[in-house]
Amino acid sequence: MSCGEPHETDCSEVLDHLYEFLDREMPDGDCAKFEVHFDECSPCLEKYGLEQAVKKLVKRCCGHDDVPTDLRSKVMGRIELIRSGHAVPERELTAEAADACADTAAGSGANTGGANTGADTAEARPAGANTPTAAQE
Repeated sequence: MSCGEPHETDCSEVLDHLYEFLDREMPDGDCAKFEVHFDECSPCLEKYGLEQAVKKLVKRCCGHDDVPTDLRSKVMGRIELIRSGHAVPERELTAEAADACADTAAGSGANTGGANTGADTAEARPAGANTPTAAQE
């Protein structure tokens, strides 16, 4: 979105960082530039008003739950990776889960290395592999 008018701060930059502005997570100097932009640009001011209203609504309806610190750290870390242009996998695998996937892909389904890598745990076994049947109970 752009109003087509030249501004000191481009509309795309303002809209790309709108939530940082709304959350006051940017330096004061940048906030001042955004405020000047909103004074000059009615489409961006309208978008700011809409996003501010959505944020208030979400806070009113969902703002009572505390976010666990470790979850917030993970989310913020992924956001920073994305902003810096690094590829972020959809799902990160732990070494144990990767070993289990490798064993399953090889068709063995068992830990063949002799060392306890976690691949021979209940989580890595197919469903029902070591569950007692009614006859065994």
